[in-house]
Amino acid sequence: MTTTISQPGAAISAEQRRAMIDSQLRTSGVNEEYILARMMAVPREDFLPAAKAPLAYIDRAVDLGEDGHLASPLFYGKLLLEADPRKSERVLIVEGGTSYLAELTRSLVADVDTIGADDAAAGQLPAGKSYSLILVDGAIEQLPDAMAAALEENGRVVSGMLLRKVTRLASGRKVAGHLSLQPVEDIGIPVLPQFNVPKGWSF
Repeated sequence: MTTTISQPGAAISAEQRRAMIDSQLRTSGVNEEYILARMMAVPREDFLPAAKAPLAYIDRAVDLGEDGHLASPLFYGKLLLEADPRKSERVLIVEGGTSYLAELTRSLVADVDTIGADDAAAGQLPAGKSYSLILVDGAIEQLPDAMAAALEENGRVVSGMLLRKVTRLASGRKVAGHLSLQPVEDIGIPVLPQFNVPKGWSF
């Protein structure tokens, strides 16, 4: 006789991920199957402390205090949709507090490096490496010169942008050595304060 051991927790998690896809992603225009497959395969609760795990599939970011955040499912879906990662790409991911975005991306590209927001904002990127795609897990006010320098010619950056207190998905492409981020659409994105523009004196 064969005994089957049920895994109710895993089954509930899979149901929650399917509901996330149907009610949060597809209804907002994220319909590419490779993105949906990755978001179905990666349990969000695995990237949260146990006390926060019940919040894994809400339609907004989960605040982790000083440890950062897990952004909303829609942000990650839209980020990957805009990035359109390719199998040949070398990708740098600026993490917002978890490695969830890196796990979503890893099987879609050739290579993934990750870096914390503190190091990225300080320009302390992996030495001697360049990337065809940089993804930022949060909204930033400014893009450090070191990040632009690490991007290959014709490479792309996809990130959140904080502009006049409104967060937007943004992207940019490096052309003739020049890179600037352009807004794509307004969306709720946790802010990475490490990238804030220093406040100057006013008289």
